[in-house]
Amino acid sequence: MRRWALALSALIACAVTVTSLSGRQTAASSEDLALSGGSSATIFDTTADAFARSLPKLTNRRRREFAVGNSFFNRNWVSAPASTTGRDGLGPTLNAQSCSSCHFKDGRAQPPTRRRVPQLGLLLRLSVPGPDGKPRDVPHYGGQLQDRSINGVPAEGAIRITHRRVRGRYDDRTPYELLRPSYEIVDRRFGPLPDDVQISPRVAPAVFGVGLLEAVPEQAILAHADPQDRDGDGISGRANRVLDARTTRTALGRFGWKANVPTVEQQNAGAFNGDIGITTPIFTKQNCPEGQDACRDAPDGGSPEVDARTLERVTTYTRTLAVPARRKVGDHATRAGERTIARLGCTACHLPELRTAGSDIPALADQTIRPYTDLLLHDMGPGLADGRPDGLATGSEWRTAPLWGIGLVQRVNRHTRFLHDGRARDLEEAILWHGGEAAGATRAFGALPRAERADLLTFLRSL
Repeated sequence: MRRWALALSALIACAVTVTSLSGRQTAASSEDLALSGGSSATIFDTTADAFARSLPKLTNRRRREFAVGNSFFNRNWVSAPASTTGRDGLGPTLNAQSCSSCHFKDGRAQPPTRRRVPQLGLLLRLSVPGPDGKPRDVPHYGGQLQDRSINGVPAEGAIRITHRRVRGRYDDRTPYELLRPSYEIVDRRFGPLPDDVQISPRVAPAVFGVGLLEAVPEQAILAHADPQDRDGDGISGRANRVLDARTTRTALGRFGWKANVPTVEQQNAGAFNGDIGITTPIFTKQNCPEGQDACRDAPDGGSPEVDARTLERVTTYTRTLAVPARRKVGDHATRAGERTIARLGCTACHLPELRTAGSDIPALADQTIRPYTDLLLHDMGPGLADGRPDGLATGSEWRTAPLWGIGLVQRVNRHTRFLHDGRARDLEEAILWHGGEAAGATRAFGALPRAERADLLTFLRSL
């Protein structure tokens, strides 16, 4: 790893043209482009631990908090009462026993490889349309299917996934095949589901770099929103506005597949509550919908089960996870692929560059970062639609997913499943699923010669 870092620093600083925040073409050196997390938040690690490293320049106090937060993130919680009172309160219903059960090595999860199994890392959000069109919890099941539970409490049901093959051809007649998943809830313990139930599958995304994304100023994100497509480029990114549980006011959504969470802290607290069944000072109620008596009567681990200090440490841990550097920045194929992805218009949503502002963690402040996202909602067409609104997001809108680190997913997480439900089996399939605002770019990708498609994928794997 050290030899690789030294080799990178010795690269000749060749000029590469990139699109900046303002949309102007600017020159950046290979060394600069490699610093995905900026000069103080990038780590040079290509091992299976590449997503789990702390910011290199943390203070000693922050390093201690990182270590404690890491412990709480990775260890299993247990049901109450237990001798380990600092880690009890699991459930009563749940999807996972720890944060790392889904975010393995701080990376992304994959869907189950068998048709009908409880699967760590995949969950189903549930809702029914309310009278105002906004989603409401499903009677007796709540807002998320809990397919696991502690002893003596029934799980709500199980997930069955089936696939339909979708075949197509590139313009050069090269064939491809996609898998379209369908989701069904079976073994339902609390009665039938309503006919109008809305089901949204979500796999756990990678968590590194979230502190940097939180530090991007709101005005910088909103500067790229164009909900009416006034410039006529077919890209209509818009912000999600969601309830901030701390302030009880509307705030900009940044995190989650539909940008439905405003802060890293609330993302963590929501996952504790919804996925593990652990209450926090932000979300204090157990997830026991009406009619689930055993869930309601089960013992808890205190109120709240995670205190403010523990939540703060876990939040410090996730906020201070570093971003792995890009690889092979100056290679011919990588540079050719970078030019192609810009020419196709992909970087209209996957912005190559953002800049952070001030932060209480100096290493996160004033950094030029390259996450390849605008943090905005975009209509991705009917092929990827889940039909479930979330805040201002419609049933076909999704937040632009960051691309940094995407080329290391196979090494870290031992799979290459992408998109919000992991349906894409590799990066090529992920591109082909893009529709809606990205339909033109997808058609242009399909028209590329085989060699140019390969260069584009080489570029993505360098991120």
